[in-house]
This record gives sequence, structure tokens and C-alpha cells, in this order.
Amino acid sequence: MARRSMREEIVEAALAQFHERGFNAAAVKDITDRAGVPKGSFYNHFESKEALAIVALERYGDGRRLGDLADKSVEPVARIRKHFEFLRDEVISFGITRGCLLGNFGTEIVDHSEPIRIGVRTGLEMWSGLLAGAITEGQEAGGIRKDLNADQTARYLLSAWEGTLIQARAYKSTEPFESFFSITFASLFKG
Repeated sequence: MARRSMREEIVEAALAQFHERGFNAAAVKDITDRAGVPKGSFYNHFESKEALAIVALERYGDGRRLGDLADKSVEPVARIRKHFEFLRDEVISFGITRGCLLGNFGTEIVDHSEPIRIGVRTGLEMWSGLLAGAITEGQEAGGIRKDLNADQTARYLLSAWEGTLIQARAYKSTEPFESFFSITFASLFKG
């Protein structure tokens, strides 16, 4: 089996370091050590840690299975629930020690880095847009209240989700997930 490119090794290591430790605590040397590459090779592939963080955000988004939100073979409410269950299960699998990289960067670094702020905003807009599409489909199918604005509801869900992650990590408990699912699917949606 061929070894992945050095650039790919760096991106994967950075994604893990940023997700585990945050942007500021993940030094370039930590990233290259984890990737098993010389520190000097970093700058052959990225002009800065900030540039790498943008690529890591994109890679993170690719792993969120956002495309599932547009899968018309699954009923919209079930599709949305399944999406958040996947995210919840992933957080639990890491011992409730990692949140969402978008949310983490959103609270840690966006006030200090315009490119990362734009990267976080872009990721949130893509996620919100896919959620809004599923919500609209659910409204048309009768499974989601028609009095809700799909775009506002999608943004609200993301805000509620990010808050849920903060609480779950602070309490080291799955109880905040239970509240998120109960209120989202019993109050906002019909199913």
C-alpha cells in the first residue's frame, strides 16, 4: 500500500491536533511530529499554520457527512435526526473531549484571524444551507411545522447544537444531547 503524500500526512495530523488541542495549543512542531515528517517540510506545503487551519476546516467538513442531509431517499425529519445522531455518537466515541471544529475555532480564533473567520463562516453557511433544504422538504412533506422559517431554524439548530456540545464537554455528560433531541424533535418538528 502506497504511503499518503507528505501534505496529506500533515493535514490529517493537523486536523487531529486542532480538534484535540485547539488552534493556539497545536504548534507546527506538534503537527509535524504527529505526521512523522520533518518540521521544515511543513513550509513546502503551507505558508502558515493559519493556511493549514483553513484546509483542516475543509477536511473536517468533508467528514461530517453533510451530504446525508440532501439524501432524498430518507424522510427529511429522519435525515436530520440521523445527522445529529451521527455527530453525537462521534463526540461520545472520543469520550466527550472534542466539540465541533467549527465551533471550537469560532470561539477560539475567529476574532484574531480573518481567513479562519471566513473559513468558519463558510462551513457554517454550507451546513446551515443543507439543513434548511431538509427542513423545507420536511415542511412540504408535512413532517415539520410550516410556520418555521427554514433558514432561521437551520441557524438556530446549529447554535443549539454548538451549545449542546459545550455543555456536554463541561459536564462530561450525555444529558445535554438528550435535551437537544427531545426539544428539537418534539417541539420544533412534528416527528
